[in-house]
Amino acid sequence: MKDLSQLDVKGRRVLVRADLNVPLDGDVITDDGRIRASLPTIRDLTGRGAKVIVCAHLGRPKGAPDPKYSLAPVARRLGELLETEVAFASDTVGESAQAVVEGLAEGRVALLENLRFEAGETSKDDAERGEFAGRLAALAELYVSDGFGAVHRKHASVYDVPKLLPHAAGGLIVAEVEVLRRLTEEPARPYAVVLGGAKVSDKLGVIANLLTKVDRLVIGGGMAYTFLKAQGFEVGQSLLQEDQLDKVRGFLREADERGVDLVLPVDILAAVEFAEDAEYEVVDATAIPADRQGLDIGPRTRELFAGKLADAETVFWNGPMGVFEFEAFSGGTRAVAEALVRSEAFTVVGGGDSAAAVRRLGLPEDGFSHISTGGGASLEYLEGKTLPGLAALED
Repeated sequence: MKDLSQLDVKGRRVLVRADLNVPLDGDVITDDGRIRASLPTIRDLTGRGAKVIVCAHLGRPKGAPDPKYSLAPVARRLGELLETEVAFASDTVGESAQAVVEGLAEGRVALLENLRFEAGETSKDDAERGEFAGRLAALAELYVSDGFGAVHRKHASVYDVPKLLPHAAGGLIVAEVEVLRRLTEEPARPYAVVLGGAKVSDKLGVIANLLTKVDRLVIGGGMAYTFLKAQGFEVGQSLLQEDQLDKVRGFLREADERGVDLVLPVDILAAVEFAEDAEYEVVDATAIPADRQGLDIGPRTRELFAGKLADAETVFWNGPMGVFEFEAFSGGTRAVAEALVRSEAFTVVGGGDSAAAVRRLGLPEDGFSHISTGGGASLEYLEGKTLPGLAALED
């Protein structure tokens, strides 16, 4: 996999596939972490005289223009962070894009409109996807993949374009892959993984693979209730995936057979409803009242989880421990994050809601060894899957 240093970029048009899929409130960006993560590669290229054409997606439009998913606010923020004007094309491969690219000077940056406004970007039909990739590639002379959060997608800008242009991995991709290799190839032990979030079904593959690699598997968040139910405990109105109970029982048996310390909550905050100001009480995880639902791990669990991480040498964390967006139910997620900040281990935050929680809770980002920009991509790599966007760069 080539990196940026192996490309001669001066005076050449370089298409950079970035991950700028940021959360918006109207046209206000509420977390610009992914934009900031793209800056080093863009600066490297502009500093060497490239004409940089950035492309990215935002949200899930249905293959047609939709104003609420426009990248216009991202172009403004990118320009502020780069301290230079970023030319914005109002389409992806049409007249506006062609005109903006034609007028781009050395060392300057342009951003194309949302890739997913084109049905060919996400099409499962190879010919349709390839046709769009050809039009996108025609805008540039070189291609740089730097959108780690999208490399697990077989999309035109991720998978097909690098087949059409000389290509390399951007600095963000290189850094992310190095971290993931460190997690999968002889990690320092004890090796602990903390998984949270809503659904067990989202993480079946990664749990199955990690049970063969880790020393401790700490389970919190909504997915913990399916594990508790699988052990025979009632979980009240808590989030539950009944169709995953047999699979989870299998995980519990395998953890026991392999000597993996699988750690579940011992107490939770049980609320009367899913609401920011909901009345709640702390109850044993084995005695959740029938009319209540767990929205966060309790104080004893926070201590338990922190203790399980205290002597670890490697920690990977993906998924919040509760509904961290609600202040009353953010304590569990904060406790795990703070345990990682205190730790001297190699600590990796696996993108997605976990990375968002770190920023939302005001924790120091440099308190972690690495904060990934791609939750889904990280999980699929740890699951052992081949990621299309990385495979396309390996030649």
